Amino acid sequence: MRYSSTRRTCATLFLQLALVFGCLFSPYFPHSLATAQEAISPESTIRLRYQKSEHMIPMRDGSKLHTTVFSPKDTTRSYPILMKRTPYSCAPYGSDTYPTSLGPSEHFMKAGYIFINQDVRGRFLSEGTFQQVTPHIANKKSPTDFDESSDTSDTIDWLLKNVANHNGRVGMFGISYPGFYASAGMIDAHLALRAVSPQAPVGDWYFDDFLHNGAFFLAHAYRWLNNNAHERTGPTTERPTPEVLPSVDGYQLFLDANTIEEINRRHLKGKVPFWSEMMAHPNRDEFWKKREILPHLKNVAPAVMVVTGWYDAEDLYGSFKTYQTIERQNPTANNVLVVGPWIHGGWASGDGDKLGAVPFGSKTAAFYRAEIEFPFFEKYLKDVEHSAPAEATVFETGSNTWRTFDHWPPRDISTKTLYARERGALSFEPPIDTSKDSYDEFVSDPAKPVPYTEAITPRMTVEYMTEDQRFAARRPDVVVYQTEVLETDWVAAGPLDVDLWVTTTGTDADFIVKLIDVQPDGIIASTLPNYQMMVRSEVIRGRFRDSFEHPAPFDVGVATKVHLELLDVLHRFKKGHRIMIQIQSTWFPLIDRNPQKFVENIYLAKPEDFQKATHRILRSATHPTNVRMSVLP
Repeated sequence: MRYSSTRRTCATLFLQLALVFGCLFSPYFPHSLATAQEAISPESTIRLRYQKSEHMIPMRDGSKLHTTVFSPKDTTRSYPILMKRTPYSCAPYGSDTYPTSLGPSEHFMKAGYIFINQDVRGRFLSEGTFQQVTPHIANKKSPTDFDESSDTSDTIDWLLKNVANHNGRVGMFGISYPGFYASAGMIDAHLALRAVSPQAPVGDWYFDDFLHNGAFFLAHAYRWLNNNAHERTGPTTERPTPEVLPSVDGYQLFLDANTIEEINRRHLKGKVPFWSEMMAHPNRDEFWKKREILPHLKNVAPAVMVVTGWYDAEDLYGSFKTYQTIERQNPTANNVLVVGPWIHGGWASGDGDKLGAVPFGSKTAAFYRAEIEFPFFEKYLKDVEHSAPAEATVFETGSNTWRTFDHWPPRDISTKTLYARERGALSFEPPIDTSKDSYDEFVSDPAKPVPYTEAITPRMTVEYMTEDQRFAARRPDVVVYQTEVLETDWVAAGPLDVDLWVTTTGTDADFIVKLIDVQPDGIIASTLPNYQMMVRSEVIRGRFRDSFEHPAPFDVGVATKVHLELLDVLHRFKKGHRIMIQIQSTWFPLIDRNPQKFVENIYLAKPEDFQKATHRILRSATHPTNVRMSVLP
């Protein structure tokens, strides 16, 4: 039952009196103030400090976007505007219903900001038609042409004219999809937009989220689309009801469905239009290219802070590419990077002190919120005296220390190459025998794919990014190479690149490469000796080895190079540890199964197209499979 406004007013007065009573008598009753404060819920605290109003803000084409404004009740001073635009709802709706949090963290609510939450075009109570990752229009030919950049600008114009007590400065933030809207909003930035933080932003959906180098992230795509991409029939405050899977055993469930078409028919019931759109575009054609925001990141806001986590399985690509693109296309912009030991969005809540079995030695997320994120906005939106963030504030995993750099990647790195060698060795010494092609081979069977995790789950778990990989290393369809015990520390800092030299008896194949830190006995816990901690992993759909636009089959038995970018790391492989590489061709159901027979549209593969194939990893002087690491001295 909802409280009436009279009941709410009485409740609020009671809480205020409780606070006053606590302040007056706290010298005599030291626990009274604490008790009164503990009795106040986060929602009540916001209600005491902020006035909520809801508006339908007109855009240049006439569509109106639902926008919620939270203004401080203290009107004796002015405040900056801090905005988040989202496809995930501005709930709770109604001028007399309040959320339990405002802004990026509790620090902002206490400091005083005008908070703006907006349903993007075509979502929840906003008018218009929603587009997934709205294409940017670089050259708007009509005054009514719109995109997310113009919607942001139109919103800021309206806010400056209609919201009282602002100081003329606007900031934006957002994580994941809202991070994309933050990126889009700072293109040709409105003059009032002074600071923007795209956090885990989508950069190019052909390499972020559901697709990684052309390979389909099945478990993640199914869950997200099922929860968020049902077609809207009109403005609504309700989220769609997702289809319920009949089992939590995702490995068996998706294996039994057999094909992508059958997964859609059997489990999604055909209710997610974007799933079908994706299936019609397996290659990086115009459908995907027009959704890439990176080329348009020009004339951005004066201050930008890109935030991501080393263990972000969804938008790590978008984060690093967004930072790099802004650096390249906006040489005078104040653009900085923050990377912590976090999962997707893990910096926004929780402590950030561990992931799965791996500890990070401190409350890294709480530190970020208090010492990095909050000072960034305070400095550029309020002129509060804070030091500007370093060019790169990066957490070094392995040693569990924060480090700062004046450039990312660090300026003083050198490149070291690790080569696959005989008897499972991984060596800094290249192979020298040119007389024959040495190799390791394995049989990849789509009917028995390598699981991506030991957990029984239908989802993409967050813990898989640091999970012990011994369960995979012991399979015959996973090739393992590792160094001798390290005699000194090695700090990988910056990009990782892999050149695989392979042959196959099939005409198509996926290749997964995992970089692993092999711990000595008992370093994580006494029950986990020799823990194989995954540091970085990535996949490439082999048909796209030369072009993501024009896939090509493998020539049976012909040595072929497959290049794979693993993105950046900052990880210390300590003395006494080993560096390991694992190579495999299935990773299920994290990614869908490759039939290993080339078909024009891989999503339309039939059951009879799936076949076993023998893959060889070549490791000769002529065809040296290797990993190139950027290393600090």
